[in-house]
Amino acid sequence: MSFWQEQIKIGNRSFPRFIGGPLDGITDSPFRQLVRDFSKDELLYTEMRHVACVANDKVGDKALRFEQFERPLNYQIAANKLECIEKACEKILERGVDLLDLNVGCPAKNVVGSGSGSALMADLPRLEFVVRRIRACVPNIPFTVKIRAGFKEQNAIEVAKLLQDCGVDAIAVHPRLQTQKFDGRPDYPLVAQVKKAVSVPIIVSGGVVNWATAKMVYEQTGADGYLIGRGIWSKPWKLHELYENSQGRPYVVSNELMLQYAIKHLDLMIAYYGVRGLYAFRKHLPFYIRGGQGASLLRQDLVLSECHDEVKKKLIDYLEPKSA
Repeated sequence: MSFWQEQIKIGNRSFPRFIGGPLDGITDSPFRQLVRDFSKDELLYTEMRHVACVANDKVGDKALRFEQFERPLNYQIAANKLECIEKACEKILERGVDLLDLNVGCPAKNVVGSGSGSALMADLPRLEFVVRRIRACVPNIPFTVKIRAGFKEQNAIEVAKLLQDCGVDAIAVHPRLQTQKFDGRPDYPLVAQVKKAVSVPIIVSGGVVNWATAKMVYEQTGADGYLIGRGIWSKPWKLHELYENSQGRPYVVSNELMLQYAIKHLDLMIAYYGVRGLYAFRKHLPFYIRGGQGASLLRQDLVLSECHDEVKKKLIDYLEPKSA
């Protein structure tokens, strides 16, 4: 059996090596529901939620609203202190998830400004307190942590060793500093060094958008899993595509299928968010409508539309001639 047919073992669970990563405002519940049409067993991360948000979640809030068929799910949280961790973990476990992930990699200004995300990589005592508390709160499901190369300075190897000592089951590494955000070439040799330094599975995050990049990153890092973030944006078939390609099989998505999923995605967004769903859907439109005659004009038209029914009708009208 080839490496790509084998699965990554995280704690007491095993999953295919391609994993759906967290993208705020992108990989939400409606999108994950679409992914399940193509990939039934792959692990998907939720969007990041701060433990205070989860602990104070009220009926109707989105923090814990998802469908059970979206599982297996790795619920991602952020935390900067011990308060709210226990209550948040209790609510997450009650809701039903398969893994819990702590985000120690987010570079966003508002997140690091609060001491969360990648800022924790510059405060190892605080990081250890937070990680140990979470580990104690979720003893029966795998616990993972997502990190960066470092905050202002590179220390991913030191952090990975600390996390392993704290009982973490797997570590995802985005090999850029916080100061780099998502710019510049990822430091894949650093991922290889992290993998050699610890025995827990290493998941690489950043830069894998197709089979060619996945193969290249594997050859440079030897990582156990591949977290697909931006590469999955508006491409719910991406994990399946990557698996098929890894087995030497081509996988082509037609413009017709893209349009069908644009329509389905829009319906799910409206059902989940209400009238705000149309505006949340707009960021996906450029990915779904491309390559066909009049696609550019249609994209411009739909982005300006204020009516869900109008957008849906125009998508259907554009699709029908191509299905004839």
